[in-house]
Amino acid sequence: MGSRKYTHLIVFAAIILVLEIWACCEATARWRLDDDDEMVKRYEQWIVEYGRVYANETEKVKRFDIFKENVNFIDSFNQAGNETFTVGINEFADLTNDEFKSSRMGYKNPPYYENTPFMYENVTEIPADMDWVKKGAVTPVKNQKQCGCCWAFSAVAAIEGIKQIRAGILSSLSEQQLLDCDIISLGCHGGWIGAGFLYVLFNGGITTESNYPYAMKKGFCQRSKAAQIEAKIKGFQWVPRFRESELMKAVANQPVSAAIDASGMAFQFYKGGIYGKDKCTTTVNHAITVVGYGESDGRKFWLIKNSWGEGWGENGYLKLIKDSGDAKGACGIATKPSFPVA
Repeated sequence: MGSRKYTHLIVFAAIILVLEIWACCEATARWRLDDDDEMVKRYEQWIVEYGRVYANETEKVKRFDIFKENVNFIDSFNQAGNETFTVGINEFADLTNDEFKSSRMGYKNPPYYENTPFMYENVTEIPADMDWVKKGAVTPVKNQKQCGCCWAFSAVAAIEGIKQIRAGILSSLSEQQLLDCDIISLGCHGGWIGAGFLYVLFNGGITTESNYPYAMKKGFCQRSKAAQIEAKIKGFQWVPRFRESELMKAVANQPVSAAIDASGMAFQFYKGGIYGKDKCTTTVNHAITVVGYGESDGRKFWLIKNSWGEGWGENGYLKLIKDSGDAKGACGIATKPSFPVA
C-alpha cells in the first residue's frame, strides 16, 4: 500500500514538472510568434547592456511585454515631436510605471512647515545663469537604486555643495549614515529632507561616503563611523514657498534641496531637453537637488541633479522649465525648497 502511494506521488510530481515545462515553452513560443523580430532584438540587446538576469523564462516573457509597451510609448512620444524634450530607453524599460514609482521615489511631506528666516531675502545681485556643477561644488551623480531614499541623496548633495563653497573642498558624503541613523525618516520607505539636515546638525556633522558606504538598505547606525566628521552645518532654512524668484536667489548662492512630481512615464524615460510642466502635477513625491539655472533657445530652466545614476536623463541631470507661470513652479519645485546653513 505504501509503495503504491509513493508511486502516485512520483507520478504526480512528474506531471507537475511536465506542465511547468510546457507552460514555459508555450510562453516562449508565444513571445517568438506574436512579436516582430526587431522588438525581440532590441529587448535582447537591452538585457545584455543592463546585465538583466531573470529567474526563469516566464519572468523574461512577462518583462518583455512591459518592455515592448514602454518602447512603443518612447517611440511614439519622440516621433510626435511635440515637446521640448525627448525620452529614451534606459534601465527602467522593463518596469511598469507603478513599479518604477514604488522603487525609486520616497519623498515624504514634512510634518510641518515653518517660515524660517531666509538669509538671501535681500540679495539683489543675481547672475543670469548659474551652474554649480561647472563651479566644482557638485559630486558625480549617484544612484539610490531600489531604495526610496531620495530624501537622503538630496540632503547630502546640498551639504556637499555648501561645504565646497565655504571650505573649497568637495567631499562625497554618506547617504547611508542618514539612512541608518536618522530616526525621523523611514529609510528606504521614504523620508523628509529636513530630517536629514536636523540629524547632521544634532550629530555634529556627517562623514564621508567612503567611510560609511551606501548599502541600498537601512541598517543599524554605526556610531563609530558616524562620529568621524567630514562636514558640519549650523542648521537649515526654507525658501519662501511658491516664489521661484526666491528660489533663484538661493540657488545663485548654493545648491538647494527640493521636491518635485516625478511620477509620469515621460519622467521615467526622460532623456534630454527642457521638461515641461504639462507632463507633471504639483503634488511632489521625489526629492532632488537644484544645482543651477539657465536658458536655452529662449526657454529658462532649472538644472537638477537626480539620484538615478548617469544613465538617466542628461548624464543623470534634468532640465526643468523655469518661471512656468504656476506659483508652485513646474512639477511643484517651488513648494518646499530648503537648504543647509554652514
